[in-house]
Amino acid sequence: MALGEMVAEFLKEDFVVIFNDNAPSAMAEISVLHTIEKMNGVILAGDQVTIGEYNFLVTAVGDEANKTFSELGHCTLRFTGNDKVQLPGEVELKGKRTPQIKIGDVIEIS
Repeated sequence: MALGEMVAEFLKEDFVVIFNDNAPSAMAEISVLHTIEKMNGVILAGDQVTIGEYNFLVTAVGDEANKTFSELGHCTLRFTGNDKVQLPGEVELKGKRTPQIKIGDVIEIS
């Protein structure tokens, strides 16, 4: 995992962009870069997302989020817990607070 230079700023705004570790350099600057594993299904409202020690409930999934995540490891995780996304590539998450993401954290969706 690597953290682009804009990640801390985005987290202050309650969202983060994630992208597979082969992201174009422009995307790498703004993203949490991760190694994607094969998905066993799609992301759905009601799923659980764990980022390091933080746990979240998926409350909404944009129309494009599953496609871009499975193909590119890319989506925007928004930590506001809304029941509707603002953009088609977003996944809304509800938890106690926005996570502090650090290198070595594991992102798991179940």
